[in-house]
Amino acid sequence: HLATSLPLPSERDHLRPRIDLIVFICDIKNKYSLKNVEACLDHVDASFFLGKVCFLVTGVGRLNYCSVEVNAIWKLGEVYCSPVLFCELELDGIRVATAQRLLRMLQICAGHVPGVSALCFGSLMRNSADD
Repeated sequence: HLATSLPLPSERDHLRPRIDLIVFICDIKNKYSLKNVEACLDHVDASFFLGKVCFLVTGVGRLNYCSVEVNAIWKLGEVYCSPVLFCELELDGIRVATAQRLLRMLQICAGHVPGVSALCFGSLMRNSADD
């Protein structure tokens, strides 16, 4: 399910499936994209930041057209203890690899991977980014 902003409308709450992972997408070429992500963060329950949120940054193949500071996005990941993934959706191979990575994250967050919790996985993602 996709939403362009939060909060989600409440009139369909009873039909909404459980939310296992929230992916905030930020287009590095659009300064309003980061502002939208920042505005939406206030509507997310704090418990989701324990392994069930990530930031996906698109457009990284064109850093010379950048309207968003990469450090600002890294800071979001740091402040909200959530991994930051960078990708270029215009390239087929990277788009497929990113989709597979997000799917694996979703499987973990939904509890479909025995022995790996979303909190543990989020911690591993942050530690590997620090190396």
